[in-house]
Amino acid sequence: MLLFSTTINYMDRNVIGFLKDYFCSAEGLSWTSQQFSYLTSVFTMFYAVFTLFAGAIIDKIGSKLGLAISLIIWSFAGILSAFMGKTLGAHLFARSIFGAGESGNFPASIKTVAEWFPKKERALATGIFNSGANIGAMICAIFVPVCLLTWTSDTKFFGTFEGWQMAFIITGVIGFVWLIFWALFYSTPKKMLDKEVLKQPEYDYIHSDKDEVSVNADNGDTTEKVPWLKMLTFRQTWSFFFGKFMTDGVWWFLLFWLPTYVTQQFCIGFTPELAAKYVMLSNFIVFGVAIVGSVYGGSISLTFMNKGWETYKARMTAMLLIAFCPLVLLATQWLAGYGVAYAIAVICIGGASHQAWSANLFTTVSDMFPKKAVGTVTGIGAFAGGVGGVMYQLLAGYLDGSFKGEIAKAYSIMFSICAFAYLIAWVLMKVLVPKYKVITDL
Repeated sequence: MLLFSTTINYMDRNVIGFLKDYFCSAEGLSWTSQQFSYLTSVFTMFYAVFTLFAGAIIDKIGSKLGLAISLIIWSFAGILSAFMGKTLGAHLFARSIFGAGESGNFPASIKTVAEWFPKKERALATGIFNSGANIGAMICAIFVPVCLLTWTSDTKFFGTFEGWQMAFIITGVIGFVWLIFWALFYSTPKKMLDKEVLKQPEYDYIHSDKDEVSVNADNGDTTEKVPWLKMLTFRQTWSFFFGKFMTDGVWWFLLFWLPTYVTQQFCIGFTPELAAKYVMLSNFIVFGVAIVGSVYGGSISLTFMNKGWETYKARMTAMLLIAFCPLVLLATQWLAGYGVAYAIAVICIGGASHQAWSANLFTTVSDMFPKKAVGTVTGIGAFAGGVGGVMYQLLAGYLDGSFKGEIAKAYSIMFSICAFAYLIAWVLMKVLVPKYKVITDL
C-alpha cells in the first residue's frame, strides 16, 4: 500500500518536471526557466513548511487517517492545476496547495513502517516503498509525453483539455482510487491483533526490539501527543535534519531538471517526437535503476545486523559506503562528450545511490526515537530536505539562465555539488551523533 501511495505521490509530483519544456515554449505557456524554477520552488517550500506540522499531526491522529487526508489534498490540488490556464500566479497557487498536501506522505509512511517492522527490517521495508518514487518518475517519463502528443490544441480531450491538462487530471484521479483500498485494508498491528487478522507470534515479532520495550506503549498506541519543540533539543533530530538538508536537493534536481538536461545537452535540432523519445528513455532508465538502489540499499544494513552488528554502526557504515558512490557524477559532463549513454550511466549511479542513502537515512529516525515521535521527527527532516530542494532548484534555474550557450558549465557545477553532498552529510551526522543512543525521555 505504501509503495502504491508513494508511486502516486511521485507521479503527481513529476508531471511538472516533464512539462517544463512545454511550459517554457512559445507553443505552451511561454515561461522562462527562471519562472519555472519559481513554480517548483514554491511547491517545494510549501511541502517543506507543512511537513513540520504534518508529522506532528500524523503522530496525533495516526498514520491511516493522516495519509488519507494528505492524499485527498494533493490529488485535489493536482487536478486543480489543470484549470489554472497560462498565468504563473494561478499555477503557484495550485502548486502551493499541492505541496502542503504531499507533505504527509513520508511522515505517515515512515511511521507505518515503524509500527509494522522490527528495526533490522525497516530499512529494507523503507527501500521497497521508497522505490515508488522511481516507479512514479518512470511512469511519468512515458505518460506525460504521450499526453502532450495525443491531446494537442487541435485534438483536445472532449474538445476541452489539452495534453498538459490531462496529465494533471489523470494522475490526480488515480489517487482517489488508491484511497478506497487504503480505507478498506489498512490498520495498526494492535487493531489487527484484536480482530484476529494478525496472530500473536507475528505481533510479538514486530515488537521484538528490546530497546523499544520501555519507550513504546505496551498497548500498541502510537498516537500520543508529542512535545514538538522538545524534539529540537536532541542531537539525533539535528543529525537527521542535516542528513536531509544536504542530500534531498539532489533528488529534487533529478526529478525536475533531468528531462531538461537531456533535451538541452543531447536533443538540439531534434524533432519534438525524437526529443520526447530521448527524454522518455533516459528518464525511464535512470529511475528504473534507482529502484535497485532503493531496495538493495535498504538491505545493506540488514546484512550487517544479521552478522551481529549494533543498529547504529550497521546503519552508518552502510550510509558511508553509499556516500562514496555519487562521486562518479563529477565525470558526467566529460562523459557526455562521448554520448548520451555514458552520461546517463553515471546519473543512474547517482540516482540509485540517493535512493539507497534515503532508505537508510529515514530509518535512523525509528532507530533512535519511540514510535509515537517518528512522524514528528520525520516531518522536521522533510522540512530540511525541502529547504535544501528549494536551494538546488533556484540554483539550477539561475545557472540555466546565466549560462545560455554554455549549458555544459551550468550542469558541471550542479553535478559537482550533487557529488559531494552525501559525504558532507555523513560527516555532519557522525559529528552530531557519534554513538548510538535511544531517546527515552519524552
